[in-house]
Amino acid sequence: MAEEIVATTGIAGHGATRLPSVDVDSFNIELKDDEGFLGDRASKGAFRKILDDLRKPLKKAGEDPLGKKSAEEIAKSELDKALAGEDIMAAALVHGAIEEFAQELAYVTRRFLKSKAWADTERIVVGGGFRQSRVGEIAIARTDLMLKAEGFKIELVPIRFHPDDAGLIGCVHLAPSWIFEGYDSILAVDIGGTNIRCGVVETRWKKASDLSKAEVWKSSLWRHADDEPTREGAVKRLVKMLKDLILAADTEGLKLAPFIGISCPGVIKEDGSIEKGAQNLPGNWESSKFNLPASLVEAIPQIGDHDTAILMHNDGVAQGLSEVPFMQDVEHWGVLTIGTGLGNARFTNRKKDNGKDKKNKDDKNGKDKKEKKNKD
Repeated sequence: MAEEIVATTGIAGHGATRLPSVDVDSFNIELKDDEGFLGDRASKGAFRKILDDLRKPLKKAGEDPLGKKSAEEIAKSELDKALAGEDIMAAALVHGAIEEFAQELAYVTRRFLKSKAWADTERIVVGGGFRQSRVGEIAIARTDLMLKAEGFKIELVPIRFHPDDAGLIGCVHLAPSWIFEGYDSILAVDIGGTNIRCGVVETRWKKASDLSKAEVWKSSLWRHADDEPTREGAVKRLVKMLKDLILAADTEGLKLAPFIGISCPGVIKEDGSIEKGAQNLPGNWESSKFNLPASLVEAIPQIGDHDTAILMHNDGVAQGLSEVPFMQDVEHWGVLTIGTGLGNARFTNRKKDNGKDKKNKDDKNGKDKKEKKNKD
């Protein structure tokens, strides 16, 4: 059904497996072992627990170099300073936590790579808030080394864009190509368990048709976890944020497309409802009576002179899509997002029937025919 929608309107269904540049092979997989969900072993919370466990014997002796704060209260920047600072004990403690966390991340990654949905994955991009620190970067690099040492032909790399921007920029890759010819920017929404971020993303399509130059022009953030709003209150606040951005874009003279891309946790169904995985959002977003895209269309029926089109997808998928222009040297690739939980998605690049891809395909077909003829 989603493919039929793409063919007739140019816009995929919500949570679609077929997007303009990639096929989404899987997303939001919930792998388990005897201890529960695998994602819980490689989340921000898992790292903090590892760090606090290492500190327990030191605390008892009154020798904890990181002080009295719990790991939850220590900012990423403080851990980065401890890692590079003159206090050798503090640096060793953080290094120890990185090593243990990398082992957990390697275990989880192995399980993904051995699953049918992730077969033949060549590269994995790691995003989420944990990546935006030196601690996170080292943990990712250490995991990469572990997997290579075990013979996995895989590459783990930190996501290219700042995690705050990646989800918004990824929404550009949800949009149909006709948008880029007539408009220079879109509205994007990144919904998380703690924050809701909205932004205007400049496509810069004329500078780079692969959208590699896309950039967040303006964004606004609301930490909804502090306010504990109702579901309806959250939607109302989201609508205001979007309307403020529409006004700002108009004032600046940007050609804003009548399109809103949404990144949201959970399993997104084609009709825009959420099947599961939205438990950290304010109120019940998994109710059959709630549909965020429909609510936004009702509140913002037009952008400029045209009817508003909305496409919503999983937040892990959206973060991964920000890397599409830089993944053209591989065929199968994935994304892991380390945050409150562990988001995941696996992609296969779609081959186009024109230009270089078609030439390569024709060359390959000609070579195969030649080899078959010689064999005969």
